[in-house]
Amino acid sequence: MSDTPQHSPLPELPELEESTDQATEVSGLLGQMITKVSSVFAIGFLLSMATLIYEIVARHVFGSPTLWAHETTTFICAVGFVFGGLYCAARDKHIRVVLLYDIAGPKMRKTLDICISLVCMIASGFFAWAAWLMVERAVFTPTGDIHLETTGSAFNAPYPGVLKVFLLVVLIVLMVQFLVQALNYARKAPIMPASHTSTE
Repeated sequence: MSDTPQHSPLPELPELEESTDQATEVSGLLGQMITKVSSVFAIGFLLSMATLIYEIVARHVFGSPTLWAHETTTFICAVGFVFGGLYCAARDKHIRVVLLYDIAGPKMRKTLDICISLVCMIASGFFAWAAWLMVERAVFTPTGDIHLETTGSAFNAPYPGVLKVFLLVVLIVLMVQFLVQALNYARKAPIMPASHTSTE
């Protein structure tokens, strides 16, 4: 007889592919498009890193600093971070407080999923309205002409204006994405709580 203590097997972790399929099902075609575009913004972070390396070499090795490197990398990273929120929503991976969700039954979980998506949609709409107010000041002059807000530096790039327009577009798409999720949650069968699906 072995003295080795017997342990119950650990519950299997959900497969990554299953999680991906569920996110795709909930987020629909719009979520798939957002996911495909995301690689472009990931490459942007690599470009910003390469730009900073170039600036370091140009400044400290050749004594010839650039005017554009710092502002450009800041802009690229800001665009990536703004898109990151939309990407998390499309992957259905945004932050949740699951204290009540974990103890809820299948029908209540479905109701919570729908309500959460609708609340997020409404919040995104308010943020989109606030972003539009910023865009009005950053894109249009008092006379109504189009003139993008610039950084005001020696390089004076129109990055602030472009970023605010991009933020507005992302928030509008985010609002639509949450609406799509709410509709898809309403069509889905109720999800069994983890405590009911785990094996002994």
